[in-house]
Amino acid sequence: MTITRQDTDAARALQGLEDGRSSVRLRAALAVGTTPDPRFVDRLVERCAIEPEFLVRDMLTWALTRHPVDMTLPVLIREVRSKRAQARSQALHTLSKIGDRQAWPAITRALLSDADDEVARSAWRAAAILVPEGEEAALAAVLATQLGRGGRETQLSLSRALVALGEVIVPALLAAATVADPCVRAHARATQRLLRDPDAGFEFAIEEAKRVVALGGSGQEGR
Repeated sequence: MTITRQDTDAARALQGLEDGRSSVRLRAALAVGTTPDPRFVDRLVERCAIEPEFLVRDMLTWALTRHPVDMTLPVLIREVRSKRAQARSQALHTLSKIGDRQAWPAITRALLSDADDEVARSAWRAAAILVPEGEEAALAAVLATQLGRGGRETQLSLSRALVALGEVIVPALLAAATVADPCVRAHARATQRLLRDPDAGFEFAIEEAKRVVALGGSGQEGR
């Protein structure tokens, strides 16, 4: 069997993905994306699950987006069911970058409420991009169950995903603004503020919402 230069280059790139130096892995991922090859897809997805460096993971995702969707989608959809949190998170992130709505059924309620914040955040972003027309309100109702969760970055991610859905989120936010948990009420009000004024900073919106909640505001003025 004749070994071509393309075979040699492919072997070198795949070997580079396993190198101990992040700079070498980054260059290898760039090379793979520059010259897409079906033989790379499984290895790219496998590497995403264990790659420790953010920049390299981002390049791996870019490399996957350079391959045909019919090759990447089945592998990524399988990966979102992985027991490894990073595998789920990165697969969801890559699906959001590909943007093909065929992946929508893979965005389950379990992923949208995943115990791992990074997985949940990736699921929220992917859902806001992949949701089919007409299903935005149902998605908003599910996302609203996560209001009040986590720290600033997690809450901001959820607010952004909700705001991306548009006005359909208003009923879910109004309902959340009346629950007993003050953290949920404040997060709902802050998201309402961002919907009305996208240029408002999240820090300002959340602090304002906390003050209103502390003073006993009901959150109904957003009607």
